[in-house]
Amino acid sequence: MNKTDSIARRILGWKLNRWDRWYDYENATFIHESDFQPEKNIDHAMIIVDRLTDYGYTFKVNGEHEACFNDIRGTGKTLSQAITNAAYSIIESTVEDRSTIWAQLC
Repeated sequence: MNKTDSIARRILGWKLNRWDRWYDYENATFIHESDFQPEKNIDHAMIIVDRLTDYGYTFKVNGEHEACFNDIRGTGKTLSQAITNAAYSIIESTVEDRSTIWAQLC
């Protein structure tokens, strides 16, 4: 599972429908992997921000290359990359403490 797939499935709640697309039950739509590129598209990255703020995370930007969700930081060449990296860091941190973050995400 790559970074984008992990975010789509674990943060956005999309289900893998086929090897190259997800299904969004909230909007009853299929999302092809080429239609969701959060590392390259700031609008797609902001979907992640919106979802995480719904879960209670506070989003902050430190310059053009760093994004923070509460105390979890991500950096990248662009802001959209930084947002994606920070979101993925949230997923990775759940390995250490699944109970608190997964309770928020689910």
